Amino acid sequence: MADQKNAELGKVEEKKRKTSPGEFFSQVKAETNKIVWPTREETVRTAIFVFIFMMILSIFFLGIDSLFGAIVRGAISLLQ
Repeated sequence: MADQKNAELGKVEEKKRKTSPGEFFSQVKAETNKIVWPTREETVRTAIFVFIFMMILSIFFLGIDSLFGAIVRGAISLLQ
């Protein structure tokens, strides 16, 4: 059983073809040409969205942190 698996594995390895460096780079160039880059307007719009979302989240976490800080300070003052 193990010999059969090793034989099958050897057949699979024989079927793999080596890619020459020139062929590899031509394939990379072909795949690179398929990339659709965002326009300047899309990039600016996305950057503005990220900035606004970052500000909203920072204000939210500032509020949560302040709330928990007040709760902890209140609990510590009760213990003293």
